[in-house]
Amino acid sequence: MSTPKTYEVLARAFAQEQIDTCFALLGDANMNWGTTLAGLGTRMIYVRHEHCAVAAAMAYARKSGKTGVATVTCGPGLTQLMTALPAAVRANLPLVIFAGEAPLKSGWYNQGIDQAPFIRATGAAYHSLHHIPRMPEAIRDAFLQARMTRKPVVLGVPFDLQDRDWPGEMSLPAPSAELVPDVGPVPPNPDDIARAATVLRDSKKVVVMAGMGAVMADAGEACRRLAEKCDGLLATTLPARGLFYDDPYCFGVAGGFSTEAGRKLMAEADLVIAVGTILAHHNADGGKLFGKAHVLQIDIEPIAVSQGRIAAHSHIRADARLGIEALTETIEARARQWRTEETANLIRETRPDPEPFTIEDGVLDPRAVVDALEKHLPANWEMVNSSGHCSYFFAQMPSRPQHRFLTIREFGAIGNGISFAMGVAAARPNDTVVLFDGDGSLMMHIQEIETIARHGLNILICILNDGAYGSEIHKLRSEGLSDDGAVFGRPDFASIARGFGIGGQTITDLATLPALIEDFREKGGAAIWNFPISDQVISPVIRRAHPPASHA
Repeated sequence: MSTPKTYEVLARAFAQEQIDTCFALLGDANMNWGTTLAGLGTRMIYVRHEHCAVAAAMAYARKSGKTGVATVTCGPGLTQLMTALPAAVRANLPLVIFAGEAPLKSGWYNQGIDQAPFIRATGAAYHSLHHIPRMPEAIRDAFLQARMTRKPVVLGVPFDLQDRDWPGEMSLPAPSAELVPDVGPVPPNPDDIARAATVLRDSKKVVVMAGMGAVMADAGEACRRLAEKCDGLLATTLPARGLFYDDPYCFGVAGGFSTEAGRKLMAEADLVIAVGTILAHHNADGGKLFGKAHVLQIDIEPIAVSQGRIAAHSHIRADARLGIEALTETIEARARQWRTEETANLIRETRPDPEPFTIEDGVLDPRAVVDALEKHLPANWEMVNSSGHCSYFFAQMPSRPQHRFLTIREFGAIGNGISFAMGVAAARPNDTVVLFDGDGSLMMHIQEIETIARHGLNILICILNDGAYGSEIHKLRSEGLSDDGAVFGRPDFASIARGFGIGGQTITDLATLPALIEDFREKGGAAIWNFPISDQVISPVIRRAHPPASHA
């Protein structure tokens, strides 16, 4: 047998980590490695932009529960990751990214750059692999680090080292899965439970608010039992939306995306039990949502200050499920005073945003579009929400359970939707994926429609098309400024889609939706549905932050 190249051994080190999908854009510094990895049986999804490789890996990691894997080349390939990585860091998503580095043997290389400072500035970890014999172990350690810290790890490997013959025998270390500590969930301290029970007994109106930590700890049913026992209501953070979708006493998302009823009920709460959440700024709407409530946090890593504000006043350090269960066992059941039919009717009957707007001829109210999609899209399709002005409207789909609805909004960047949809499609290859996005966001990475078509991904893209950057036009108008810099006209996405070889429809009559959905269900494939919407409908998020006093 011939001596293997180093890149072949490195590909085998990745393959033994039981990865099944890698999102890739190949170049000089990663193409030999990537081609070898594909030959070892890993499914490669070759994207058109490096950012999209990492963004897709983020959604894949969230949806699959595995470590997301991506690969880019050195220099400009790596610098394209500067938007995706901070989002992955803040969303606590484990990724391992194989990036090339410039060849060590060259005194000058056009794409050479000191890559580590760029990556570390995002909060991700960066490791240069320059000692060939230790590279397989370093790869194993990178997967272990990603899994243990739930953060991205980027590996830089000079491509002249990759091309060297492997020195000695090819032996690989044990994979990271064998080294992850096999420990059980952390139970709460009885003293912490006793103090929390006193706080709970002294409260009158309780909201149990669950985040992604509660989802990961499978604490949903425990949260329901606590809320029922203490006459409390239920809510979730935005990423965990839908966890209690079928509970009549859940008012949905707590935060900037709260419904009208949710904001009213949160304002009445005197205790918020935050379960498995970092209590982010938007989760509390900057302190305006439940500012009068005492906040009790149950988390494995409790905090007092989060994103610039005091977020919690008392704490239970524990696994989310075990902490909730222990607290539930300690308290006495209460008579129903808040958890009444009147409250359930308020939640059920109040529209998320009842603000009246005049809708021009030929366009749709985005709220009506979302209502129609909510009513008619099959319950078992996978939903993906993007960022931007439109994402508020798409978040108001109360019948969709958390495990069928993906939201990653950390870092506030638009343009990620199509990548997230590809990541979910890779993690759920037998399901139909529906992406909800805006025209400005889709245009940022519209080249990935070709990726979707080439890889045969089953994705339906629903676009709220207001012909502009939605958030920006409303902010500009509220300031009495010209909106020219944020208005671009309405792209003909149906024609664009057909040009890329997928289906395309412009929908101006929502009565046609049931037939279109049934046709798509039968045929599958991919398509873009373009919904021209009014640019006069302002989301409550923008109305609160930028009152439309000067809105023409």
